[in-house]
Amino acid sequence: MLVPPARFARWVENVVGRHGQVVLSIEAGELVGAAADGSTFRARLPFDGSYVGAPTPTAFAAADEAPAVWGVLLVRKGGFAVARLSGTATVASKVGRRHVQGRTKAGGQSQQRFARRRDNQARVAFEAAAAHAVEILGEPAGRRDALPVVVGGDRSAVAEVITEPRLAHLRVVGGWFGVPDPRRDVLERVVEQSQHLSIEVHNVDEPGSHD
Repeated sequence: MLVPPARFARWVENVVGRHGQVVLSIEAGELVGAAADGSTFRARLPFDGSYVGAPTPTAFAAADEAPAVWGVLLVRKGGFAVARLSGTATVASKVGRRHVQGRTKAGGQSQQRFARRRDNQARVAFEAAAAHAVEILGEPAGRRDALPVVVGGDRSAVAEVITEPRLAHLRVVGGWFGVPDPRRDVLERVVEQSQHLSIEVHNVDEPGSHD
């Protein structure tokens, strides 16, 4: 689950209310909580950050800081969304769509022709997404500074786009965002959620559950 840093201290208080006193510690750059009833949680900083401060909710949340420059890249077969950010501010973005036909139940040669046409449409869509990603996330000629980027959409589509040589400087960070078609509102939501704390919860009274 994702929790905004401003709500994290209150979130821990709620855990205490439900599961009893919580002992906090730092393990491998993460904040770990162990409640009196045996329930546990692990909180991670966004952008693959590693925490080294005091084991308190307030200090941990304060360490949640966006990189000076980073990006978001969302791709599905029919569309893409890309943004470049400076800290928490979006400085450039682009959202686009390309028509890619859906699957067909037809058989034989008709199905084969349809599949080839669909593959061609998808390739054109990926090339368009890569071109705009280079425009928004690319670096000037001669520079290849690593640029942290959050990704989501369709895994195979994203993998296809980031094979573009001019995007070799991108460094994928954070968790995967399995979003629907990348519209403007979807992009804005991922930009916001990329900066949230990621929390994994294990409750002893509810096996396999997550708060």
